[in-house]
Amino acid sequence: MLAQLVYQEFLSTTKPWFLWLYTSMRSNSQQVRVRLLPNPRCFFDEPIHMKVDGLSPHQKVELRSKLRDDKGIIFKASALYSADSTGQVDLCLSPSLGGSYTGVEPMGLFWAMMPETPHRKLLKKNVLSSMMVDIEALHEDTGEILATETNERQFMTEGLRRIPLGMKHGRIRGTLFLPPGPGPFPGILDVYILGGGICEVRASLLANKGFVVLALAYSGFQDLPKTMPKYLDLEYFEEAITFLRRQPQVQGPGIGILSISKSGELALSMATFLSGISAIVWINGCNANVMTPLHYKDLVIPPLIPILENMTLTPSGLLDIRDSLPDQITERNRASVIPIERSGSRFLFVVSEDDRNWNSCLFAQQAAAQLRHHGKDNFEVVTYPRAGHFLEVPYMPHCPSGFHSADNDPTHLQASDGGGE
Repeated sequence: MLAQLVYQEFLSTTKPWFLWLYTSMRSNSQQVRVRLLPNPRCFFDEPIHMKVDGLSPHQKVELRSKLRDDKGIIFKASALYSADSTGQVDLCLSPSLGGSYTGVEPMGLFWAMMPETPHRKLLKKNVLSSMMVDIEALHEDTGEILATETNERQFMTEGLRRIPLGMKHGRIRGTLFLPPGPGPFPGILDVYILGGGICEVRASLLANKGFVVLALAYSGFQDLPKTMPKYLDLEYFEEAITFLRRQPQVQGPGIGILSISKSGELALSMATFLSGISAIVWINGCNANVMTPLHYKDLVIPPLIPILENMTLTPSGLLDIRDSLPDQITERNRASVIPIERSGSRFLFVVSEDDRNWNSCLFAQQAAAQLRHHGKDNFEVVTYPRAGHFLEVPYMPHCPSGFHSADNDPTHLQASDGGGE
């Protein structure tokens, strides 16, 4: 009886303390929030300012990001942060202490995302829908989810028109993006041919900024051949250039060509042999024709064929093909070099120093020397240290390795940069 009275007295005196603790814990949890500034909705290529408020001073918190691409592959990143004396984590000021990256990286939770299925590149086919990135703040010790937020990353601005090209547009296939308003706007042909299909992400984001963009397909799309044809038909691309220049919204007299990787030498060929091209952006390409003969009317440019013996394996077992192409300066291979000195276009050569797909730095230097030798100064070379083969739109998840589009053997995984992991 005495024990029961003591216990009841204990409850009566401690109940307010328990209630205070419970209320305080719940209140603190409710106060923690993830803020995405200026708005949780933005375009895919725009940065956001991420803050976590309501933490205890110097509390450790893990931030996680996750998205699912159009193929169902899940991409994730995480980072550990310590709140400041006010209980706030500001990704523009606070360094990550560990996880997918370290240091101050305001957009690290986006570009550092990696696929749960290894060696996969983020796929976004339908730019009419947004990409949703889920953000979580978790207690470091308990794993309790303290707060969540979702960043909606859009691809098309209001009024932007997306026009798929079909049979009524002749041979060419792809998607035309027209900015809002009557124009005229600069025209861009976005060429991304190796691997098939088209890439509308880059085209739609460029169109948001006031360009008419034609994302052109060459294989693996609609009624086009399922795989890369046995030769590149430059007349197909000439038809695409003519179509784009004839659009009433396009500002003349010439258009620009945006290319990457294999489409780089194709862009150089267009600037050399076709008319109506004012500028070329060449990203990590080659200055010679590679793998596939290029035909234009009676002209045939033979390809450089990779030398298998020059390919190596990285310590992690990936294929490094950087030095697989033969020297195009030799007499035997000189016919494969694109004679870009004939072109009046402007050239921007954009290269990554750690490209493991091929030696794009060397090829850009050779192209610049070729133009310089003929008294030309219509070029610029921009180099990015420590960057890999894929230089893409801002905040795209990094792709360190993948299946090479020119190789049907799925066991041949290829490193796109020096990390290769």
